[in-house]
Amino acid sequence: MPLAAMRVGYGSGEGAAGADGVSANLDESWLTGDPPWLGLFGRWLREGVAAAIPEPNAMVIATVDAQGCPSTRTVLCKSVDANGLVFFTGHDSDKGRDLSANPCASVTFPWIALERQVHFRGLVERVSREVTQEYWASRPRGSQLGSAGSFQSQPIGSRDELEDQARRIAAQFGGVDGTEAVPVPDRWGGYLLRPRRVEFWQGRADRLHNRVRLTLDDGGWHTVRLQP
Repeated sequence: MPLAAMRVGYGSGEGAAGADGVSANLDESWLTGDPPWLGLFGRWLREGVAAAIPEPNAMVIATVDAQGCPSTRTVLCKSVDANGLVFFTGHDSDKGRDLSANPCASVTFPWIALERQVHFRGLVERVSREVTQEYWASRPRGSQLGSAGSFQSQPIGSRDELEDQARRIAAQFGGVDGTEAVPVPDRWGGYLLRPRRVEFWQGRADRLHNRVRLTLDDGGWHTVRLQP
Protein backbone atom coordinates (compact mmCIF):
# COMPACT_ATOMS: atom_id res chain seq x y z
CA MET A 1 0.00 0.00 0.00
CA PRO A 2 1.25 3.53 -0.77
CA LEU A 3 1.52 4.63 2.84
CA ALA A 4 3.56 7.73 2.05
CA ALA A 5 0.74 8.96 -0.20
CA MET A 6 -1.74 8.88 2.67
CA ARG A 7 -0.57 12.28 3.80
CA VAL A 8 -3.31 14.45 5.25
CA GLY A 9 -3.38 18.22 4.87
CA TYR A 10 -4.30 20.41 7.84
CA GLY A 11 -5.98 23.34 6.14
CA SER A 12 -4.28 25.83 3.86
CA GLY A 13 -3.57 29.51 3.88
CA GLU A 14 -2.93 31.95 6.66
CA GLY A 15 -5.60 31.90 9.35
CA ALA A 16 -7.30 28.80 7.94
CA ALA A 17 -9.15 26.68 10.44
CA GLY A 18 -8.27 23.04 10.90
CA ALA A 19 -10.76 20.23 11.19
CA ASP A 20 -11.74 21.53 14.62
CA GLY A 21 -13.02 24.71 12.99
CA VAL A 22 -10.72 26.88 15.10
CA SER A 23 -8.64 29.39 13.15
CA ALA A 24 -6.81 30.64 16.25
CA ASN A 25 -3.48 28.99 16.99
CA LEU A 26 -3.13 27.08 20.25
CA ASP A 27 -1.61 29.54 22.69
CA GLU A 28 -0.09 29.30 26.13
CA SER A 29 -2.70 31.80 27.39
CA TRP A 30 -5.39 29.13 26.94
CA LEU A 31 -3.90 27.24 29.89
CA THR A 32 -5.28 28.71 33.10
CA GLY A 33 -6.52 27.48 36.46
CA ASP A 34 -5.20 24.90 38.86
CA PRO A 35 -3.94 22.71 37.37
CA PRO A 36 -3.63 24.75 34.18
CA TRP A 37 -4.20 21.80 31.83
CA LEU A 38 -7.58 20.78 33.24
CA GLY A 39 -9.80 23.48 31.74
CA LEU A 40 -8.53 23.17 28.17
CA PHE A 41 -8.53 19.39 28.30
CA GLY A 42 -12.14 19.42 29.52
CA ARG A 43 -13.14 21.83 26.76
CA TRP A 44 -11.47 19.76 24.06
CA LEU A 45 -13.06 16.59 25.43
CA ARG A 46 -16.52 18.18 25.37
CA GLU A 47 -15.93 19.36 21.82
CA GLY A 48 -14.92 15.82 20.87
CA VAL A 49 -18.19 14.55 22.31
CA ALA A 50 -20.14 17.23 20.41
CA ALA A 51 -18.35 16.23 17.19
CA ALA A 52 -19.50 12.62 17.72
CA ILE A 53 -15.97 11.23 17.70
CA PRO A 54 -16.23 7.49 18.49
CA GLU A 55 -15.27 6.94 22.13
CA PRO A 56 -13.70 10.37 22.75
CA ASN A 57 -12.55 9.15 26.18
CA ALA A 58 -10.40 6.43 24.59
CA MET A 59 -6.71 6.84 25.31
CA VAL A 60 -3.64 4.93 24.20
CA ILE A 61 -1.66 3.98 27.29
CA ALA A 62 2.00 2.99 27.30
CA THR A 63 3.55 1.01 30.16
CA VAL A 64 6.98 -0.56 30.64
CA ASP A 65 7.59 -4.07 31.96
CA ALA A 66 10.24 -5.23 34.42
CA GLN A 67 12.70 -5.80 31.54
CA GLY A 68 12.25 -2.25 30.26
CA CYS A 69 10.16 -3.19 27.22
CA PRO A 70 7.29 -0.78 26.45
CA SER A 71 3.79 -1.82 25.45
CA THR A 72 0.79 0.18 24.24
CA ARG A 73 -2.94 -0.51 24.13
CA THR A 74 -6.18 1.48 24.21
CA VAL A 75 -8.26 1.88 27.37
CA LEU A 76 -11.15 4.14 28.37
CA CYS A 77 -10.59 7.05 30.71
CA LYS A 78 -13.40 6.94 33.27
CA SER A 79 -12.85 10.18 35.17
CA VAL A 80 -10.68 13.29 35.11
CA ASP A 81 -10.13 15.87 37.82
CA ALA A 82 -7.33 17.99 39.26
CA ASN A 83 -5.61 14.85 40.56
CA GLY A 84 -5.38 13.18 37.15
CA LEU A 85 -6.90 10.46 34.99
CA VAL A 86 -8.60 7.28 36.20
CA PHE A 87 -8.97 4.01 34.30
CA PHE A 88 -9.82 0.45 35.31
CA THR A 89 -8.23 -2.87 34.41
CA GLY A 90 -7.16 -6.23 35.76
CA HIS A 91 -4.34 -6.12 38.28
CA ASP A 92 -2.95 -9.32 36.75
CA SER A 93 -3.29 -8.07 33.17
CA ASP A 94 -0.20 -7.15 31.18
CA LYS A 95 -0.63 -3.47 32.03
CA GLY A 96 -1.37 -4.28 35.66
CA ARG A 97 1.85 -6.29 35.96
CA ASP A 98 3.79 -3.56 34.17
CA LEU A 99 2.49 -0.95 36.58
CA SER A 100 3.47 -3.11 39.54
CA ALA A 101 7.03 -3.23 38.20
CA ASN A 102 7.17 0.37 36.93
CA PRO A 103 4.40 2.58 38.32
CA CYS A 104 4.50 5.18 35.57
CA ALA A 105 2.76 5.54 32.22
CA SER A 106 2.02 7.86 29.34
CA VAL A 107 -1.32 8.23 27.59
CA THR A 108 -2.48 9.89 24.39
CA PHE A 109 -5.96 11.03 23.43
CA PRO A 110 -5.79 10.80 19.61
CA TRP A 111 -8.64 13.01 18.44
CA ILE A 112 -7.49 12.68 14.84
CA ALA A 113 -10.84 13.73 13.35
CA LEU A 114 -10.39 17.14 15.02
CA GLU A 115 -6.65 17.31 14.33
CA ARG A 116 -5.96 17.41 18.05
CA GLN A 117 -4.02 15.29 20.50
CA VAL A 118 -3.34 15.53 24.22
CA HIS A 119 -0.50 13.60 25.88
CA PHE A 120 -0.07 12.90 29.59
CA ARG A 121 2.87 11.40 31.44
CA GLY A 122 3.20 10.67 35.13
CA LEU A 123 3.22 8.28 38.04
CA VAL A 124 0.39 5.76 38.47
CA GLU A 125 -1.16 4.46 41.67
CA ARG A 126 -4.13 2.28 42.51
CA VAL A 127 -7.30 4.05 43.57
CA SER A 128 -9.01 3.07 46.81
CA ARG A 129 -11.21 0.00 46.91
CA GLU A 130 -14.14 2.31 47.66
CA VAL A 131 -13.59 4.21 44.40
CA THR A 132 -13.36 0.93 42.49
CA GLN A 133 -16.56 -0.37 44.06
CA GLU A 134 -18.40 2.87 43.30
CA TYR A 135 -17.44 2.67 39.64
CA TRP A 136 -18.19 -1.08 39.49
CA ALA A 137 -21.73 -0.44 40.76
CA SER A 138 -22.33 1.97 37.87
CA ARG A 139 -21.42 -0.58 35.20
CA PRO A 140 -24.01 -2.56 33.24
CA ARG A 141 -24.53 -6.04 34.65
CA GLY A 142 -23.21 -7.62 31.46
CA SER A 143 -19.95 -5.71 31.82
CA GLN A 144 -19.65 -6.79 35.43
CA LEU A 145 -20.15 -10.43 34.47
CA GLY A 146 -17.73 -10.09 31.56
CA SER A 147 -14.98 -8.80 33.84
CA ALA A 148 -15.73 -11.44 36.47
CA GLY A 149 -15.64 -14.15 33.81
CA SER A 150 -12.33 -13.17 32.22
CA PHE A 151 -8.82 -13.54 33.60
CA GLN A 152 -7.38 -10.66 31.63
CA SER A 153 -4.26 -11.32 29.53
CA GLN A 154 -4.12 -15.00 30.54
CA PRO A 155 -3.98 -17.58 27.71
CA ILE A 156 -7.07 -19.64 26.82
CA GLY A 157 -7.46 -22.38 24.25
CA SER A 158 -10.35 -21.07 22.15
CA ARG A 159 -13.24 -18.67 21.92
CA ASP A 160 -15.58 -21.50 22.91
CA GLU A 161 -13.59 -22.06 26.11
CA LEU A 162 -13.76 -18.35 26.91
CA GLU A 163 -17.53 -18.26 26.44
CA ASP A 164 -18.00 -21.45 28.48
CA GLN A 165 -15.91 -20.01 31.30
CA ALA A 166 -17.89 -16.76 31.23
CA ARG A 167 -21.20 -18.63 31.30
CA ARG A 168 -20.13 -20.73 34.29
CA ILE A 169 -19.08 -17.69 36.28
CA ALA A 170 -22.20 -15.74 35.27
CA ALA A 171 -24.37 -18.66 36.41
CA GLN A 172 -22.93 -18.32 39.91
CA PHE A 173 -24.70 -14.95 40.17
CA GLY A 174 -27.95 -15.84 38.40
CA GLY A 175 -26.86 -14.94 34.87
CA VAL A 176 -27.36 -11.73 32.89
CA ASP A 177 -30.99 -11.46 33.94
CA GLY A 178 -30.34 -12.31 37.58
CA THR A 179 -30.66 -10.01 40.54
CA GLU A 180 -27.81 -11.28 42.73
CA ALA A 181 -25.10 -8.63 43.04
CA VAL A 182 -21.86 -9.35 41.19
CA PRO A 183 -18.93 -8.56 43.52
CA VAL A 184 -15.83 -6.76 42.31
CA PRO A 185 -13.15 -9.38 41.61
CA ASP A 186 -10.07 -8.95 43.80
CA ARG A 187 -8.00 -9.04 40.62
CA TRP A 188 -9.66 -5.93 39.13
CA GLY A 189 -9.58 -2.25 40.03
CA GLY A 190 -8.83 1.35 39.20
CA TYR A 191 -5.64 3.31 38.61
CA LEU A 192 -4.91 7.02 38.83
CA LEU A 193 -2.32 8.62 36.56
CA ARG A 194 -1.03 11.79 38.23
CA PRO A 195 0.32 13.96 35.38
CA ARG A 196 3.70 15.58 35.63
CA ARG A 197 3.88 16.44 31.94
CA VAL A 198 0.98 17.37 29.66
CA GLU A 199 1.20 18.34 26.00
CA PHE A 200 -1.50 19.79 23.75
CA TRP A 201 -1.15 19.35 19.98
CA GLN A 202 -3.12 21.15 17.28
CA GLY A 203 -2.70 20.33 13.59
CA ARG A 204 -1.75 23.14 11.23
CA ALA A 205 -0.88 23.56 7.56
CA ASP A 206 2.52 22.62 6.14
CA ARG A 207 3.35 20.57 9.25
CA LEU A 208 3.78 23.71 11.34
CA HIS A 209 1.67 22.15 14.06
CA ASN A 210 1.16 23.81 17.43
CA ARG A 211 2.63 22.09 20.49
CA VAL A 212 2.40 23.46 24.01
CA ARG A 213 3.80 21.47 26.93
CA LEU A 214 3.26 21.87 30.68
CA THR A 215 5.72 20.35 33.15
CA LEU A 216 5.26 20.04 36.91
CA ASP A 217 8.15 20.40 39.35
CA ASP A 218 8.56 21.59 42.92
CA GLY A 219 7.91 25.14 41.79
CA GLY A 220 4.60 24.33 40.12
CA TRP A 221 3.54 24.06 36.49
CA HIS A 222 5.69 25.55 33.73
CA THR A 223 4.59 26.08 30.13
CA VAL A 224 6.70 26.06 26.98
CA ARG A 225 5.96 26.08 23.26
CA LEU A 226 7.71 23.34 21.28
CA GLN A 227 8.68 23.21 17.63
CA PRO A 228 6.67 20.64 15.65
